[in-house]
Amino acid sequence: MNRVSVTSGQLRLGLFAGVLVLLCVNALTLWGEATARQVHFALLAMAGIAVVVTGAAVSQRVTGIARTWRLLGVATILFNLAGDAIWWSNRAAPSGTAPWPAVAAYFLSALMALAALALLAFAGVGMTARRSDPVRTTRFVTVIDGLVAALAFAILAVIAGVGATTGASLPRSGNTAVVVVYSAIQLVVVVGAVLIATLYRRDRPYRANFLLLAAGTVMLVSSDRLVAYLRTVGFERGDLWVGMGFVLGLLLIAYGMLELTPPRPIAVNRDAMDWLRLLLPYVGFVGTATLFAFHVSIGQRLNVFLVCGAVVMVALVATRQLIETRAQWLLIRRLYDAQRRLAHQLHHDALTGLPNRMLFTERLDEAMRDGRFMLIFIDLDDFKEVNDRFGHAAGDELLCAIGERLKRCVRDTDTLARIGGDEFAILIAGESEQLEDAAERLRVALRDPFALHGSAVRVKASMGLVRPGADGVPQTSDDLLRQADASMYAGKRLGKDTAVVYQPASGSTIDFPTALRNADGEAPPGFRLVYQVVVRLPDGKPVAVEALARWTTPTGIEMSPETFVAAAEAAGLAADLDALVLNMACRDVQQAGLDLVIHVNIGAGRLGNPTFEQQVRLALTRHRLPPNRLVVEITETLPIVDLADAAAQIKRLNALGVKVALDDFGAGFNSLTYMHALPVQIVKLDRGLATADQARDLTLYRSVIGLCDELGLTVIVEGIESAAQSDSVYRAGGRLAQGHLYGYPVPISELSLARPARVGRV
Repeated sequence: MNRVSVTSGQLRLGLFAGVLVLLCVNALTLWGEATARQVHFALLAMAGIAVVVTGAAVSQRVTGIARTWRLLGVATILFNLAGDAIWWSNRAAPSGTAPWPAVAAYFLSALMALAALALLAFAGVGMTARRSDPVRTTRFVTVIDGLVAALAFAILAVIAGVGATTGASLPRSGNTAVVVVYSAIQLVVVVGAVLIATLYRRDRPYRANFLLLAAGTVMLVSSDRLVAYLRTVGFERGDLWVGMGFVLGLLLIAYGMLELTPPRPIAVNRDAMDWLRLLLPYVGFVGTATLFAFHVSIGQRLNVFLVCGAVVMVALVATRQLIETRAQWLLIRRLYDAQRRLAHQLHHDALTGLPNRMLFTERLDEAMRDGRFMLIFIDLDDFKEVNDRFGHAAGDELLCAIGERLKRCVRDTDTLARIGGDEFAILIAGESEQLEDAAERLRVALRDPFALHGSAVRVKASMGLVRPGADGVPQTSDDLLRQADASMYAGKRLGKDTAVVYQPASGSTIDFPTALRNADGEAPPGFRLVYQVVVRLPDGKPVAVEALARWTTPTGIEMSPETFVAAAEAAGLAADLDALVLNMACRDVQQAGLDLVIHVNIGAGRLGNPTFEQQVRLALTRHRLPPNRLVVEITETLPIVDLADAAAQIKRLNALGVKVALDDFGAGFNSLTYMHALPVQIVKLDRGLATADQARDLTLYRSVIGLCDELGLTVIVEGIESAAQSDSVYRAGGRLAQGHLYGYPVPISELSLARPARVGRV
């Protein structure tokens, strides 16, 4: 057999419902009005006794404030019962009003009620509102709530009219002044009960007790004024219906005297909205509207005060609603902002503020649906040494600086992320450039040293580059990241500071010096030259091409030029590599029948070496290339040690008819000293001089180009990627430029020498 558990709250609710039903049946006067009034009085006396007995009994078990406010509540009811007893004993008086002892008892009862409310207000509201309350009522809203409650009771008191002086309502006095003073005390009680109920903190003790006491008190006072109103409009038969509020109010007060369950901790998801606080101020508004509707329906007129009071009340409620709506909007906005901050923290690195691996993976998944993207995985070389030397705080500072510098190299449509530790990843949307060019742009960005704790720290990085579909099989974002990681580590095995394009066999051993030796003066397998045009401004007509070395390993990996050139330098094969590039470039230009100047990069270490001059003469003779069509670009992988020997050899090349260019001016070891000491004819401005600030670029270009013009040097500006940059170069006096705007490095057979549309402004 199942047991049904009934809580004390359910019992109290059942008793309340039973009394309500009994009062309703009694108000029907089925057994006569006189009997009904006696039953009503008996129920009223029982409810009052219940309050006194309950309050006195509980007061014996509690101490402190809990005992004091209960004793004040008991005193309130006792004084009220005493006044009723005195008035009842003198009910045969012609005036129907109570003698002064009864009036005094009613006044004392009201004052005791005020004291009890004040004590509970101190216990529940305190001196200040709690700041952590999720929904705090502003002072302005509190004032409006008080005004609405005061206005509602004032309207009720006024509309009660002369009925309040007939003895039908408290203080049962015929003296108008006494009635007004008592009504003022009742007004303070009602307003105080409403305001304290809205402000009573949910985590404070006695909140449930106070709400029951406040509800009972307001019900008693309202019923008392409604009885007076019914007398005024001559609707005395409604006394039993309105008088139900006396019995029910006392019953609620009796419930409030009990020891109720302490408040539970506030759960944000359930108690963030205090419905009592939101609804209670509207009770007076709805009650007043109902009273007005009844008043008009029975043929009564509303005087000017009542109409004006109604208008003011509507305005106050509307104002409160606007304030609450705005408060809710502000709360929603704060929640949205908090949600956005949490989402940002979830998807961004806390140190650098860059997207983290999670967000990068999501965007990589989106890019894979389109299939047009490039992935670059970056790992800083020997970053542990920075932490060991300067400390982890300095290492974090350097990571932030690296992130900011890399961010300047990517477009808004690209994604730069910190994957973890000293690893970064870049997702380049579309196919606007070649992987090698993207890697070179990043290498240029990291080339300048970083200022760290009074020292200059140079940063190098190994990069793994991946194109979609490199394996020819369906891939996931994790697959691509693993491929990029594998390519990056393949480059690290070659000596770091590398950029390796992923191929399925990236794990195989790669050795360019061995391949170069085995080629015995010929091009190693996978070695080739690509060519990029140099154009004249402003019409963009090609005037020269630069030969650039590329190497794809036998395993399919595309090795960056910096990587295999550095490997050849370290193995002592740089001279052989330069001779190979020179010979291939002269051959390709002649075989293609190009009537253009050819630029060939030569390491600065070859200057001063007589063998190099012989190689230049041999290449020109072998391929029947006029010397004036060859420009040797001095590329500094190492500083020039003997400037005098280097200058002497440049003069001999000039005498032969070969021009010499100083490559990458403004970066590396190049300086004004080289420009002054070496008799070069051409200066190529490094692409790293270009910034996002066009005004700054114009000033810099104008200064350097002006200096070169004074020295009789021809200037070629590298790294031009936009029409705006081309325009800045032309306005600064530059007449030769090179960059992706005019063409990417391609095999000579794919070289387009058609004159493009205007690329600069005249």
